[in-house]
Amino acid sequence: MRRIVRRHLGKVVAGAAIAVTGTAVMVGITLPGSVSAEESGGGGGGLAARQTDGREQQAAPGVVEQAPAEGEKGKGGDPLTGDEIKRVERIALTRQQFAAAEDVEGGKGPQRLSVGLAEPDPDHFDDPRAPRRADVTFYDYKDDSLVTRTVNLDTGKVEGTGTQYGVQPPLAPDENAEAARLLIADPLGAGLKADYKDATGKDLTSPGQLMLTGIVYRAVPGAQPAVLDQCGRHRCVRLFPKVPNGSWIDSRSFVIDLSARKVGKLA
Repeated sequence: MRRIVRRHLGKVVAGAAIAVTGTAVMVGITLPGSVSAEESGGGGGGLAARQTDGREQQAAPGVVEQAPAEGEKGKGGDPLTGDEIKRVERIALTRQQFAAAEDVEGGKGPQRLSVGLAEPDPDHFDDPRAPRRADVTFYDYKDDSLVTRTVNLDTGKVEGTGTQYGVQPPLAPDENAEAARLLIADPLGAGLKADYKDATGKDLTSPGQLMLTGIVYRAVPGAQPAVLDQCGRHRCVRLFPKVPNGSWIDSRSFVIDLSARKVGKLA
């Protein structure tokens, strides 16, 4: 058996359970999930993480310039249809708002995280005629803010906007891919590439060659190098890459700050 359990990253990990050890904290992880140096990065859904650092802002409701065609519609508490999701995404942002935001790759427009049916108002909880509303959650890398917009599917209007800072919901696939791209390109990614080659005999050049699970990392004083001290305010990722049809590669000592586009290594 070839010795792929060596050098740089330490080893290739078999199985889906990985124990994570920090400088001052030990956290048990069962993939997939979310974690930080101290705590979980957030629960499911873009609205699950409600805690902020006291700087939550509420913007006035807005109306889009032109609502797209309705397409197929659901009823009551049914999940959003594909047509409704597309329509809500277009309604949630005006051209001006889109141009002012930035996604994980630095392009125009915020990073979309989730789209889901909004909870009905308490007064309409059991009312089958209650309007269908959807919550659309974005992350704006331009100012590290989490933006949630509530869209009324009946009227095609944005009924509410919430902007929060210091809130880090679960990562989107595009964010995991960008984190892997940054790690592969960084000198600290040499071990990842070496272990991938040991496991496959091929060079690792792009995120598409890996199956990726990412969890949010939050900084804890003294638990990480200074380059990662902003994690929590910044959007930071701890990656758990897997060789397709193969083993997990242990990259748990590396954290990618997507906001600063930097890679750091935990002690």
